[in-house]
Amino acid sequence: MTNKEIATMTLAAGAVGLAATKSGAAVDSAAVDGAIKSLKTYDWGVKRDTLNPIDQAVIATHGDAAGRKKLEKDLVDALAGGISRSAQDFVCRRLRVIGTAQSVKALAALLPDEKTSAIARFALGDISDDTALDALRAAMPKVSSKLKPGIIGSLGGRRDKKSVAAIAKFLGDSDMPIAKAAARALALIGSTDAAKALGAFVKKAPACMKIQAADACLVCADQLLADGDKAAATALYKELKGDDQPKHIKVAATKGMLTAASK
Repeated sequence: MTNKEIATMTLAAGAVGLAATKSGAAVDSAAVDGAIKSLKTYDWGVKRDTLNPIDQAVIATHGDAAGRKKLEKDLVDALAGGISRSAQDFVCRRLRVIGTAQSVKALAALLPDEKTSAIARFALGDISDDTALDALRAAMPKVSSKLKPGIIGSLGGRRDKKSVAAIAKFLGDSDMPIAKAAARALALIGSTDAAKALGAFVKKAPACMKIQAADACLVCADQLLADGDKAAATALYKELKGDDQPKHIKVAATKGMLTAASK
């Protein structure tokens, strides 16, 4: 989807939303059914006007649980039924907005494919149901090295504490993008277990990961402090005051300890 198409879709959605607010417009079921069917032949370069009823239904079903559930099921069925890459992208973007547990299986099936993995995990990352996290966690050890950092990053963005042990195993990975993604993810999760994993790793991190490990510790400690765990934050800051750390890292750690002491 081009930037122009995205902008057009956004403006159209806003206009429909305003109209729906004013008039309480109902879903045009026949138009939506036709749009769902057109997904089977939709592809890049094809005018997307035929899909507009789906966008309108996303807005019109806000607050209508039954209507949203049916729309979601129709989109999931289309996604699982075999559609073009362009249509998959369209559906995943809508499921990112309205998706629930019933979307997880179809989205998870797209995670191993390099062409669809990113948009699928973005959609899963915005589904609040725990099954979405379960799917991302299950995919992490199975996807290719190229896709692994993205999966790890999505779990980190969701602060998934259940993933800490699995992610920590990748800290010493020989594939640098994977190792860096693991450090960043643990930093964002910011739990005591994540702090322990990072604290242990920063002591033995290879030269190529030393700065990344220290930065991750700082972010994790800041997160712990923001969450009210001063003891765990202070302990992690202390790990960064050694002579083997760069000056800017030690300064930041000292500042963090002072902030923790003042709270």
